[in-house]
Amino acid sequence: MGRERVILHCDLNNFYASVECRYDPRLRTVPMAVGGSEQDRHGIVLAKNELAKQFGIKTAETLWQARQKCPNLVVVPPHFDRYYEISRAVRAIYARYTDRIEPFGIDECWLDVTGSTLLFGSGVEIAERLRREVREELGVTISVGVSFNKVFAKLGSDLKKPDAVSVIPSDRFREIVWGLSAREMIGVGESTARQLEAMGVYTIGQLAQFDRRLLGKKLGKHGDALWQCANGEDRTPVALETAEEEIQSVGNSITCPRDLQTAGEVWSVLLLVAESVSRRLREKRLCASQVIVTIKDNRFVYTEHSRRLEYSCRDSTDLARAAMEAFQERYRWEHPVRAVGLRASGLIDEEEAEQISLYSGFAEACRREAVESRVDLLRKKYGKEIIRRAVHLEEEERSHRFHGSDPAPMPTFHSK
Repeated sequence: MGRERVILHCDLNNFYASVECRYDPRLRTVPMAVGGSEQDRHGIVLAKNELAKQFGIKTAETLWQARQKCPNLVVVPPHFDRYYEISRAVRAIYARYTDRIEPFGIDECWLDVTGSTLLFGSGVEIAERLRREVREELGVTISVGVSFNKVFAKLGSDLKKPDAVSVIPSDRFREIVWGLSAREMIGVGESTARQLEAMGVYTIGQLAQFDRRLLGKKLGKHGDALWQCANGEDRTPVALETAEEEIQSVGNSITCPRDLQTAGEVWSVLLLVAESVSRRLREKRLCASQVIVTIKDNRFVYTEHSRRLEYSCRDSTDLARAAMEAFQERYRWEHPVRAVGLRASGLIDEEEAEQISLYSGFAEACRREAVESRVDLLRKKYGKEIIRRAVHLEEEERSHRFHGSDPAPMPTFHSK
């Protein structure tokens, strides 16, 4: 017997609706649904928020049926570009803990963290970290099931919603799972459920205790596979995430210990985040052609601003500068800043970036990057604190001495 696996199933809660609420926080306070055209009688509910659920609104029912249940329902059109962008950003957070990530649609993933527990703690501890990081960095929530196989991990993520962690351990799965409807188990669709019910099988426990040979006769190989799953014998591996799925964007964010009040403070944090993004781009041998800066203010309202780069690069100064320009152009300072994030997108191979760049600034960026590569090596050998930017030391000293006074003057930014 080998080591017991630790499998997570992460499910983004009310995903489409949650993303829409992220971009327009006012939608959190009203019953809302994401749906097709209201003029089309066949337009359906694609997703709904928790307030809409309280009216009994269901996914896939027509909008006119939903309005009969809730006349004041707010319906917003889908923005699939946003959903894919957030989905990729969530998977990038998962990738901090494992490379065994198997997507199941746009909003669900299995993660095999068996090998990660030595570094990051138990499966439950990893699940809690993921839940917190997704919520704090992206403003959406996940429910996580923790178990010893994929089938029970998925069942676990459905046990408590939203924003929760549920565990189905190998020594207690019968008492937790066997009382559930067989329809709850992956692989049991409407047709299979009817066939099982015709045999008197309504629960997962009844399925597990049913005559295996007879089940195979009635349902073929599928019946035998369901019997194994109900008895905790699913050994299906979690697929290794492909490079194509993994490298759509590279990002990081920081939730600040105190609210940021000035542009200089934001610049200091952006530099710190950009260094992390730049290092990861170098590790993946990629360059970026666009940056996206995400700001969360002290009301937990998110805004995003993007800027195309003059040339594809991964130099932390260029990334931070472009992000800062986008921030300065768009942010109105109506509220202090609580968290700052930066994502590099429009990624291309480093060799391709060198071939297509004709700008004079590219050579200077290459020189800075050569220095940063050496800094990477020093930090890897001696620790992250061995070399730090002066602006961060100054900011830290000021924070200790003055507790919130203005930081160093902002550098001058030029539009490109």
